[in-house]
Amino acid sequence: MTAGTALTARTTAAEHELAARTTTAEHELAALQREHGRPLFALLLRLCDGDRQRAEDLVQETLVRAWQHPEALRTDAFDSVRPWLLTVGRRLAIDARRARQARPAEVGDAVLENAPVCADHAERAAATLDVREAVKTLTPEHREVLVLVYFQGASVAEAAETLGIPPGTVKSRAYYALRALRRVLPGYAPDLG
Repeated sequence: MTAGTALTARTTAAEHELAARTTTAEHELAALQREHGRPLFALLLRLCDGDRQRAEDLVQETLVRAWQHPEALRTDAFDSVRPWLLTVGRRLAIDARRARQARPAEVGDAVLENAPVCADHAERAAATLDVREAVKTLTPEHREVLVLVYFQGASVAEAAETLGIPPGTVKSRAYYALRALRRVLPGYAPDLG
């Protein structure tokens, strides 16, 4: 037998041994699941406040821990591995609860859709500048009426008295001023058609 053939024979034997251990471990884990899975799930379901998915995830995590620590399952120090599994599962549930409490609560899309939208100060400032520039394009008569009625909150009668013109003229100038602004500021007031 050559050195290369001996190495291949040893590698193949090691692979078979590893496969045998893996298969044995899988069988042991499956038997563990069948024997202790229901009581473990029942405990974790209570600890998860009835959340089945979370409880199932914790059962799987507990079995992974059992797979990672086979020495705990094969010891003769106790009659059953169930107490060990239940303790590990309980500790995992406690850790998961603490982790959820340590981070902010998760919100669904429905909550975000109904959340009030806060006004953006930058957009409001830009809109104010646009309106100021648009008002500058108006005739002085239209600008006076618009400033008095819409920006200073004067009534039609008060604006008429201040400007020394009839109330009908105030209404007419306000109408035409707004119409001119709509042409200069498209998209700002689509409902004012």
